[in-house]
Amino acid sequence: MSAIKPAPTAGRRTKLTVRVAFVLANAALAVVFIQQAVAPSLLSSASSSDARHRALGEENGYVPEGVTIFDAGVPAVANLDPALLNALRRAGTAAREDGVEFVVNSGWRSAAYQEELLSEAVAEYGSKEEAARWVATPDKSPHVSGHAIDLGRDAAGWLSKHGGAYGLCQIYANEAWHYELRPDAVDHGCPVPYADPTHDPRGQL
Repeated sequence: MSAIKPAPTAGRRTKLTVRVAFVLANAALAVVFIQQAVAPSLLSSASSSDARHRALGEENGYVPEGVTIFDAGVPAVANLDPALLNALRRAGTAAREDGVEFVVNSGWRSAAYQEELLSEAVAEYGSKEEAARWVATPDKSPHVSGHAIDLGRDAAGWLSKHGGAYGLCQIYANEAWHYELRPDAVDHGCPVPYADPTHDPRGQL
């Protein structure tokens, strides 16, 4: 016959509760220490990058916070290909009825700005080959030619459902924010996105 173990006494329960609380407190402290060690370097890197972008100025394509596709006085918007901009504004007008604003993260960029982004990507990803999956060289970038735009999350989400009707298509599977004009999409739908820019024939010429 097996012995029946007595139920834990109040004292045992108290000790167990204190022990669990102690372990949880130590875990929380460890998380705080890790955040304090890592966060400053990440914030410093992001801040430094943004400062370099601001230094290039709006004349090179820097986009201040809150710019939309209707802000004609911002070069990143004004220097877009007219057909692309027209399609974006027609789509943006319709999206506003759904409560969605087409906020611009990046549009037209100068070659100098693109070169800065490429240098940062090489530093971040460790090689030109890996960086090329995210940032094109100035001579191949559709941003430099004014044929591409990077939009905020809400706008990109709206376009993923309705963009084809305006000829606006996501071009790269790894960049949900990057849209270009594909007029044939109005009748035939958007083409299947390339896996990333390294699969785009334009970047291989």
